[in-house]
Amino acid sequence: MVSYSEDLRAAALSFHRNPRPGKLEIQATKPLANQRDLALAYSPGVAAACEEIVADPAEAATLTGRANLVAVVSNGTAVLGLGNIGPLAAKPVMEGKAVLFKKFAGIDVFDIEIAADTIERVVETVAALEPTFGGINLEDIKGPECFEIEEQLKARMKIPVFHDDQHGTAIIVAAAITNGLLLNGKALADIKIVASGAGAAAIACLNLLVSMGAQRKNIWVCDIDGLVYEGRNTLMDKWKAAYAQKTDKRKLAEVIAGADVFLGVSAGGVLKPEMVAQMADKPLVMALANPTPEIMPDEARKVRPDAMICTGRSDFPNQVNNVLCFPFIFRGALDVGATAINEDMKHAAVDAIARLARDPPSDAAVAGFDGGEAQGFGPGSLIPSPFDPRLILRIAPAVAKAAMASGVATRPITNFDEYHGRLERFAFRSGLVMKPVFAKAKTQPVRVIYAEGEDTRVLRATQQVLEEQLARPILVGRPSVVETRIKRLGLAIRAGKDFDLINPEDDPRYRSYVQSYIDVAGRHGATPDVARTTIRTNATVIAALAVVRDEADAMLCGVEGSYMRHLRHVREIIGFTSGTSDFAALSLMITSKGAYFIADTQVRPNPSAEELADIAAQAAVHVQRFNIKPKIAFVSHSDFGSYDTESARKMRRAAELFTESHPKIEADGEMQGDTALSESARQLILPHSRLTGVANVLILPNLDAANAAYQMIKVLGSGLQVGPILIGPARPAHILTPSVTARGILNMTAVAVVEAQERASRQQPTLFG
Repeated sequence: MVSYSEDLRAAALSFHRNPRPGKLEIQATKPLANQRDLALAYSPGVAAACEEIVADPAEAATLTGRANLVAVVSNGTAVLGLGNIGPLAAKPVMEGKAVLFKKFAGIDVFDIEIAADTIERVVETVAALEPTFGGINLEDIKGPECFEIEEQLKARMKIPVFHDDQHGTAIIVAAAITNGLLLNGKALADIKIVASGAGAAAIACLNLLVSMGAQRKNIWVCDIDGLVYEGRNTLMDKWKAAYAQKTDKRKLAEVIAGADVFLGVSAGGVLKPEMVAQMADKPLVMALANPTPEIMPDEARKVRPDAMICTGRSDFPNQVNNVLCFPFIFRGALDVGATAINEDMKHAAVDAIARLARDPPSDAAVAGFDGGEAQGFGPGSLIPSPFDPRLILRIAPAVAKAAMASGVATRPITNFDEYHGRLERFAFRSGLVMKPVFAKAKTQPVRVIYAEGEDTRVLRATQQVLEEQLARPILVGRPSVVETRIKRLGLAIRAGKDFDLINPEDDPRYRSYVQSYIDVAGRHGATPDVARTTIRTNATVIAALAVVRDEADAMLCGVEGSYMRHLRHVREIIGFTSGTSDFAALSLMITSKGAYFIADTQVRPNPSAEELADIAAQAAVHVQRFNIKPKIAFVSHSDFGSYDTESARKMRRAAELFTESHPKIEADGEMQGDTALSESARQLILPHSRLTGVANVLILPNLDAANAAYQMIKVLGSGLQVGPILIGPARPAHILTPSVTARGILNMTAVAVVEAQERASRQQPTLFG
C-alpha cells in the first residue's frame, strides 16, 4: 500500500470528488450555437470531412483531433505501489496522466482502462484503437508482460506506442547519469552500474544506457531473488537474462564495491550505508523507490559526502519524475506525425533534458519549490524541475528533428522557427503578444535600473534580459548580497561585467544623489537630514534619481512593498509628462481568448469623464507598441442609455470626449462588459456602434471596478498579467506588484525599453485609426 497521512488522504478524496467527480471533461472546439453550426458539425456537413478522409487518410490530421489525441491505456496490473488493483481502480491514475499531458504539452487524452489480463487480449484491444488515436501511452502494466505487449503493438501499429513506466523513467535516469558523469569526469563506457530491481523500468533504463555506450559486462542486476547470474532459473525472463553475469556472487552486498552508479528501482531500505561506503569515487546513487527510497539521502551522505543522489520523491533534490519527458516526447512525435518513438528520439530527449539542466533555472521552475529557490547545475541539480516551461521548448523540437532524421516522420516540420514560436506561446502564453515589443526593444538596448536588485526574481530576470539582449541592467543592491544570491541561484552574470550596481551603503555618488533629491523633493518634505537617510535606505528613490540624472533610461520598482508608496516617490521625483495631471495604471491580461488591456487598475479612485478620455488616449499609445490596433470600450452597468445614472452618464461623456479628440480610433460607450466583448451582442443593442469586433481596451468607471475585473480575469480566466504599465510619467517608470514573476519583470523590461527608445528619438507615436 502507498504510505500517506490521513490529512492527505482526505484532501485527495475531496479533490477528486469536488466540485464534480473526476479530473477530466470534454469540451467542444467549435461553436454549436444554431442550426447551421449543427449542420456543419454533424449531418449533413460532416459527410464532406468523411469523404476527404476516404480519398486521403492523411487528411484525418487536418479534419479531426486525431493528430493531437493520445490514449493512456492500462489494465491495472501494476498501479503505483498498489499492485494489481484492476482497471476500474486504476482510472484515477489514468485520468491524472491525462491532465498532465494537457497541462504540460496541450495534448488531448482519453484514458482507457481495459479488462484484459492476457498479452493477447491487451494487444488485440489496443491495436484495434489505431484509427482513433495519434499515439498510445501504455501505463501501469506489469512486467514482464509489458515488454511483450509493447513489442507486439509497435510491430502492428503505425503510430507511436510508448510504455512510459519503462522509457519515461529510462530517459530521465539517462539524463541524470549523463550529467553526473560530466561532473565526476567519468565515461559511460567505463563505469560500473549496479541495479536493484529488474522490472520494466530497470530493464528499460539499462537497455537505454547500453544503447548510449554503457557495456553489458559492467552491469550487475539484482532482484528479489538476488543477483541475476548465468544459470539462474528462478524468476527469469529473456529481458532479464541479457544482464546475467558469469560469477559466483549472489547478493547486492557482494557486487556493490566499486560501483560508479547504483540504480534502485526496487524497494525501500535495500541499499545499506555500508554498501554506499564501498562505492567508487563520487558515486551516483539513484534511489528511486517510492515512497521510501532504497536509501534515504541523509544516510547516504553521512558515509559518502561526495555522492550525488537522485530519488523519486518531490521533497528531495534531483527528483526523477516522468512528467519531465513523456508529454514533450509525444508533443514532438505527434507534431511530425511520427509512426513510432524510436531509439534516436529517446536519445534526443535524453540530450535535451541533460542540456537544460545545465542552464540557469527559470523563474517558473523556481515557483515549484517551497522555498522559492532552485540550485544551479551541480550535484544537487542534475535534472531540470518538472515546472520548467522550457522543457517543451527543448524536448519537443529535439524529438521532432530526430523523428525526421530517422525517417519515421510523415508530416515533417519545414520551419522550426515557427514551430518553436508556437511552442513558446504555449509555454509562456505571453510569447505572441510580447513578440513585437521584444523585437523593437532588441534594436536599441537602453539602460534599465531595477530598484530591488537583491530580489531573486530580479536577478533571474537580469540574466534573461541579458540573454535576450534587451537592455543594460543597473541593479540597486548590496554587492555581497547580490553576489551570494547569484551564486546560490546558479546564474552566469557578474556585477561590473554584465550589469552595473549601485550600492546604497557605499557609492561615490552619494553626496550628489542627496543633493539631487533635495533639488527635486525639497518642497515635498525632503530636508537634508531626510535626504541623507533616504538615499541610504530607499531603493525606489535611488532608481528614480538615476533616471532624472540621465544615468538610466527607465526604471522598474514595486517588486517589494506597497504600490502607492512607490508611486509617491515616482510622482515627486520623475513627475508627469506634459499635459498629464495624474498617473494611471494599464494592466494587460493575456487569456486563452485573447489579450485585453484594462484601466485604471491601480491609481485613480474615481476619475472624471475628462480624465477617463485622457487615460484611454494614453492607453491607446501603449497598445500600439504591441502592434495591436486599439478597440476601446467605455464599460458601465448601462448599455447605450439603458440606465440614466451618474456613473452611466460619466462613461457616456468620456466616450464622446474621446471620439471627438480621436475620431479615427474605434471606441464607443457606455456599454456593458458582454457588449464590449461580443460583437453579436452589440449588434442586437446598437447596430451602428462605432466599435467593431471585440474590444481590447476596457476603460472602467473607477478603481474598484477596474481592479476587481482584472483580478477576476486573472484567476477565473487563468489570465497572465503584464504590467501594471504606468501611464503618465515624464520618463519611463513602472511600478510592479509583489506577485510579479521573473518572466513578468522581463516583459515589463521590454515595455520600458521601447518607451525609452521613443523618448530618446523624440518620436512619440501618434494614434492611428
